[in-house]
Amino acid sequence: MATNLIMCVFHVMICMLLSSPLITAKYIAIETLPKSCLQTYIVHVKLPRGRVLADSDELERWYISFLPGDEGPSTRLVRTFRHVATAFVAKLTSEEVKEMEKKEGFISARPQKKLSLHTTHSPSFLGLHQNLGLWKISNYGEGVIIGLLDTGIAPGHPSFDDKDMPPPPKKWKGQCEFSAGCNNKLIGARNFASDTWGPPVDDYGHGTHTASTAAGNFVPGGNVFGMANGTAVGMAPRAHLAMYKVCSDEGCYEADILAAMDAAIEDGVHVMSLSLGGGSIDFFDDIIAIGAFAAIQKGIFVSCSAGNSGPFDGSLSNEAPWILTVGASTIDRRIVATAVLGNKDEYTGESVFQPSDFPYEDMPLIDAGGNVTAGLCEPGSLDNIDVKGKIVLCQSGGWTDPIDKGQTVKDAGGAAMILMNKERDAYTTIADPHVLPATEVSYGAGVKIRVYISSTSTPRAAIKFRGTVIGFPSALTVASFSSRGPSLASPGILKPDIVGPGVNILAAWPESVDNYPNENATFNMISGTSMSCPHLSGIAALLKSAHPDWSPAAIKSAIMTTASQLDSAGGPIEDERHVTADIFALGAGHVNPSSANDPGLVYDLQPEDYIPYLCGLGYTDDEIETIVQKSVSCSNITSVPEAQLNYPSFSVELGGSTKTYTRTVTNVGEANSTYSVEIIRAKGVDVGVEPCTLSFSKVNQKMTYEIRFRKSSTPVVNGTFVQGAIVWRSAKRAVRSPISVKLVR
Repeated sequence: MATNLIMCVFHVMICMLLSSPLITAKYIAIETLPKSCLQTYIVHVKLPRGRVLADSDELERWYISFLPGDEGPSTRLVRTFRHVATAFVAKLTSEEVKEMEKKEGFISARPQKKLSLHTTHSPSFLGLHQNLGLWKISNYGEGVIIGLLDTGIAPGHPSFDDKDMPPPPKKWKGQCEFSAGCNNKLIGARNFASDTWGPPVDDYGHGTHTASTAAGNFVPGGNVFGMANGTAVGMAPRAHLAMYKVCSDEGCYEADILAAMDAAIEDGVHVMSLSLGGGSIDFFDDIIAIGAFAAIQKGIFVSCSAGNSGPFDGSLSNEAPWILTVGASTIDRRIVATAVLGNKDEYTGESVFQPSDFPYEDMPLIDAGGNVTAGLCEPGSLDNIDVKGKIVLCQSGGWTDPIDKGQTVKDAGGAAMILMNKERDAYTTIADPHVLPATEVSYGAGVKIRVYISSTSTPRAAIKFRGTVIGFPSALTVASFSSRGPSLASPGILKPDIVGPGVNILAAWPESVDNYPNENATFNMISGTSMSCPHLSGIAALLKSAHPDWSPAAIKSAIMTTASQLDSAGGPIEDERHVTADIFALGAGHVNPSSANDPGLVYDLQPEDYIPYLCGLGYTDDEIETIVQKSVSCSNITSVPEAQLNYPSFSVELGGSTKTYTRTVTNVGEANSTYSVEIIRAKGVDVGVEPCTLSFSKVNQKMTYEIRFRKSSTPVVNGTFVQGAIVWRSAKRAVRSPISVKLVR
């Protein structure tokens, strides 16, 4: 008991010192004897009735009124918010929260959670070329500010050089916490990570990578270990960047994220990019969803990563319909390292480390999988196995990352490593900067290599390094790790929205990974929906620059309805198994920036349109107020089912009765244009659309159509998901909306 009390007191003292360095010793003594340990709570409240809080000081006094009334309550206050939520963060005990619940204006309080990160050639792959197309039309994103919430940034990197960059827009009110390094490219940099001090230096690399992916300037000769060599550039190279550090090696705390979103709105960003998140959660309890809603109320586009929990169904993060939820796909570039067996069979794999002095010759080949630990090549697991001078077959997975597995092989005297995928990762291979000659091969290849090893008493192999190969035939597949739908938080909204490049993406890095200490332009190649998200954030910036009057919903609609369904060879986009990707992996499809610039029609939404939808989710008035920051009475609002929201896709649960919904489209193409509907039928479902033709006579004209879903006579197993689409076609354009239907009795 005494030990627990001492630990509790120590924990409280440390937490309070971190949150308020000016706390006196006297106050610490008072506050170290609560009935239970202090925790960091996020508290949502209502504004006082009939009062307008004129400034931030008055708002803070209102927040402090909810805190315990003992000496120095304001020192309990960790953060306050103005734009993203009527809420504050405070150090409280559970008993104090129970007392707070009795106060008028209280809505909710819960301990904050820690979220995680979702961790060159891609502009060309996406059809972005200098002095042509969308880059030319949007002037490379000029005038748009992208705010990234991440691990910080390396300010002196050439990707953030401001050559040819204009000054930031006059509306910009942000700050730079670096003594040197901010310029007309990197116009803001702030540290909100409560577990780190000082300016927002990127000690992790993730934030530097995502920032340069979204809007890095042109850097000739970008490469890692000499691979993927070319001009490195972000999606919107003339857009401005603002970095808000919210993450460290320990993760990303919710209060820090919400504070950074609050600041980004105040500062004047146009696009907000978050390559981080948690699991599925109700929107009123989802800090990112709450902050993003405040952002769209100010016309700010919000792009978030879908998560790296694939290929499992229902594994999404960031599901709110006002967020663009981005999955990850491969591109047509591979960093090829081929495993050549003694029987002459060859298996293509990848590695970014390709030493020129490694001999291409047969070596003894050994399977480390004699036991589970050894097969995973965990540290020390090969100490009692003779691997000296041999190529070692290791299995992905366990607690050791691929590079450390290679270190285990190297430490044991192994000459090289073949790393076989986990079964669930199938053909998604990652090009890592290994510490020894290596190749990562598919699961199927690994199984065949194991069969070969067991078939002969003298198995041998070699690794042939083939460097960078562009135009790979199996380009554009959904990555195994990319999180999948359906949405659990809102099954009537189809998620993810879109997929974009997220596998083996070359971008800026704070330091050299190839041991060249004098290198100025340092790059790394990493993978994740963390990488696909800033691709879409940069593309959104291009669209915002080209169409400054488009709302966040209109930009999202343009991206979704013009997405590609086919890979570079003209076949359907596949998933990691090389099977046609389903709608919960692909969403609306793969982003096509040039087409998104000219979508013809858009499905627009205003912030108030989400309130009847939120009522339809069954949320209470207080829960909705937490999101929309104004008083709501669902009893006085006609709620709508999820599928009635004016979204660019459909997700329907269909039983014995017909379901009917409406959609309204806005003409953003030529004034005089006519669209006719094409229905791509979902198995077991009859779909009808009225009218079947939409004729427009002016720009920004709106027209509404009705869509009906009814079970057909074709028998389908109960609980089955089927998919189809409707496409509005004109002489020049195709506006596609994907359809997911869950068939129930």
